[in-house]
Parts: sequence; structure tokens; C-alpha cells
Amino acid sequence: MIARNAGHIINIGSTAGKEVYPKGNVYCASKYAVDALTKGMRIDLLPHGIKVTQIAPGMAETEFSTVRFHGDEARARQVYQGVDPLRPEDIAELVYYVTTLPAHVCVNDLVVTPTAQANSTTVVRS
Repeated sequence: MIARNAGHIINIGSTAGKEVYPKGNVYCASKYAVDALTKGMRIDLLPHGIKVTQIAPGMAETEFSTVRFHGDEARARQVYQGVDPLRPEDIAELVYYVTTLPAHVCVNDLVVTPTAQANSTTVVRS
């Protein structure tokens, strides 16, 4: 990318990298690191014409909850109960969007949540 003076790096962060929440200290710290890495890369790669974007999703239904609850599928499903969460396809569409903008446009940081989520701890469930 440096040799071509072009390219685009997408880092997937999380709203957990924007604010902390109870019992999330290690996860939040790792996502804050993604935020800092993205900002540093943006500065370092700016002279080379390389775009750097962070997409920071909120509640997204992936295998993360199953892993987090050590394979307990029922407990993992409860995380999304009563909410229409983001899906992997939603994040893929955002990656496509930011990578197809004009060459002079760079989205640095994109925070996205489901409509029912205001922040990491405020969610309206039906």
C-alpha cells in the first residue's frame, strides 16, 4: 500500500471501545486498543494516501455471545431477546460503503448500533 500510495485499512472495533460497562473491563480495554491503533495508523499512514477506518458496532448478533458464555446457546440467545440486533451483513454493507467513497473522502470512525440501543447499557426490549 505504501509503495502504491493507496489503500484502505478497516479495523472492526466496538462501542465497548468508546465506553466501559460493568464486568467488561478486559473486553473494553481490548476494544479501546483498537480505537487507539486506528487513530495512530491514520496519522502514520496519512502521508502515504492510505485510508484507515474503524467501524465500531454495538449489539450485533454473532457467535461472540456463544463464545462468551462457553457454548451455552440458550444464554447467548437471551442477549438479543426482544431486540432486532445488528447482523454481520449490516457491518459488511458499512465496510462496502466506506471503501467505495470518493478517493478524497475517508470515514475515520463509524459507530453503529441497532435502533433499540443508545449505548452499551441502554437497550429497549420489546
